Amino acid sequence: MNKFYTDTDEEVKAVMDWARDNNHEIALSEVFAKGSEGGLDLARKVVNKAIEVNKNNPLYSLEVSIKEKIEKIAKNIYGADGVDFTEKAKEQISQFEKLGWNDLSICMAKTPLSLSDDANIKGRPRNFRITVREFKPSIGAGFLVALTGAVMTMPGLPKHGAYENMDVIDEKILGLF
Repeated sequence: MNKFYTDTDEEVKAVMDWARDNNHEIALSEVFAKGSEGGLDLARKVVNKAIEVNKNNPLYSLEVSIKEKIEKIAKNIYGADGVDFTEKAKEQISQFEKLGWNDLSICMAKTPLSLSDDANIKGRPRNFRITVREFKPSIGAGFLVALTGAVMTMPGLPKHGAYENMDVIDEKILGLF
């Protein structure tokens, strides 16, 4: 439950009690007021639940091929019909296999705006395929990042941040978009 400064103690207690009384796991998140420390309880519960759910039933085995791992993610998580790999991605997979990186986990980098790799396709798309255009290895972290669509990864930031065009003059905020 996200707690904001406008929430009363009575309101918070009512929601927390209702959740517990109805066997719903709940955590109070106070990141708005306390920053990251205000989200520690929620973070712990999410991590523990993820471990509990996936402990005996991982989505894929690390022993399967890179392509198979990506197919599992695309089909089972996003609902895609399949995955297409660009020539560059295929070449990289071949290199990764030669380097012994086949047993690494996969991190998909795609638009957060859609389950597809196309930010313009909203809702729960059907009858679509995902294209992996290239990979960015994160060997130290133990995974390969599959880049899809037009996704940009950090540091894909402009040379001049938007904050440079903002100011406060006579208690009026200027340049805020």
